[in-house]
Amino acid sequence: MNLRALAAESEEIPARLGSFLAFDFGLKRTGVASGNRLTRSATPQATIRAEGDARWAPITARVQEWQPDALVVGVPFHPDGAAHENTRRAQRFARQLRARFGLPVYEVDERYSTTEAHAAGARDADAAAAAIILEQFLRSLP
Repeated sequence: MNLRALAAESEEIPARLGSFLAFDFGLKRTGVASGNRLTRSATPQATIRAEGDARWAPITARVQEWQPDALVVGVPFHPDGAAHENTRRAQRFARQLRARFGLPVYEVDERYSTTEAHAAGARDADAAAAAIILEQFLRSLP
């Protein structure tokens, strides 16, 4: 897994950051999961089915409801690690989250998270993928 902070690749993730909200960004659907550092587990939340600026109202509602210490965004790459158009879209989404909410935002390489969610029989693959992304992130913390 390739985990990196937006602010700096070598940045330590402070221990005071205990609760997280994760997003599996998509143009039409954005999977959401909540989790925490203590249990190192994530729970899928209802997927946001909205496009463009319409997604911001439900995202804002989730951030207000969960009051996370930080946000996590899955960023897709080709199998060889090369970036593609959806890589750039997810990174832009991460920057927008940071600007809107003033919270730390961390990116996680989410290659195969949706495939893993489908293989596990998830009814909401986007939310399950967000949970997989968040659990990868949580497992990487000291």
